[in-house]
Amino acid sequence: MTKPKVLLVFSRDTREGYVDDDQLRRLESFATWDWFECEGRGIQQANQDGKIVADLAQRIGAYEGAIVCHGAPRFDATILDRAEKLKIIGELEGDRFAARIDVDAAWARDIRTVDTTNASSYPVAEWALGLILLSLRNIGTQFRRVISGQPRDKDITPYRGVLRGRRVGLIGCGHMGRRLISYLRPFDVDLWVHDPYLPREMADALDFLQTSLDNVLTQCDVIVCLVPLTPASRGMIGKREIELIPPGAVFVNVSRGPVVDSAALIERLRKNDITAGLEVWDPEPIPADSEIRQLHNAFVTPHSSAYRGDEKNEFFELMVDEFERFFHGHETKFDLTPSSRANRTADPHR
Repeated sequence: MTKPKVLLVFSRDTREGYVDDDQLRRLESFATWDWFECEGRGIQQANQDGKIVADLAQRIGAYEGAIVCHGAPRFDATILDRAEKLKIIGELEGDRFAARIDVDAAWARDIRTVDTTNASSYPVAEWALGLILLSLRNIGTQFRRVISGQPRDKDITPYRGVLRGRRVGLIGCGHMGRRLISYLRPFDVDLWVHDPYLPREMADALDFLQTSLDNVLTQCDVIVCLVPLTPASRGMIGKREIELIPPGAVFVNVSRGPVVDSAALIERLRKNDITAGLEVWDPEPIPADSEIRQLHNAFVTPHSSAYRGDEKNEFFELMVDEFERFFHGHETKFDLTPSSRANRTADPHR
């Protein structure tokens, strides 16, 4: 059988930073590929250069699949009307929701749309577990005591200690949340999840209690924020929500800084009745004079947990997996759907 043709549509930086030879050989085992080079660094911005759009529209008709990333034009009707053979479009990494794909136009033409932005979720999920363990023991305070030469003191406030048997509440349960759940299982925790976009069946499949945001905030020992940053989630953890957190609880944020009201969180941490593990902040980088740098009950890291510590990343590997599944007649895993689009704009509090 003739192999399907796949067009890689992205910048040289993406080609060199995301696409490794091993994965290209995997792609070649079931498809042929070409590279349409188009420069541009915007994570969520489509390339609007008219010549590039026209060149791509002229070329796209020969391909059954397209993989897009930084530098690519938006795949809208201008391009899709010329893509008679196109069956699947994949966004490698666009900070969710595939800004370079007009999903309505693609779906109207029965073109599958997938997004492997979730590749960065897996190392972050590991660090979420790390921040939970550190924050339960108020490591921010303990570390400062050690480096300042203070003697050992068992009277550390607040201090929850062990994770085993605690109730952990997740705000958001996408790819990162589901990976974190797998890491939490050996600790025999009681899992509560707030995510209004999850199908009801997932709670049974993954064995958690699906509940409201207020229930997570008021009744959990550990609260982990995992939602993507969207117009709807910006500021969703405000002063009211932060004040609901019970004394002694742990608050962890590995999502995005603007999801949480920074001033309100600082105000609560001043009381020294909760601990926080913060991988992200608003604004970033954290200003030199920000009080969060001085609060001992906050353990803060510099939004770096997505980096694996080597040159490899999993975006292209996951995309090759998706295309292999698709072109062998299997279902894809990381589809962009009406639900994912709704998540971008709907009110997560409802």
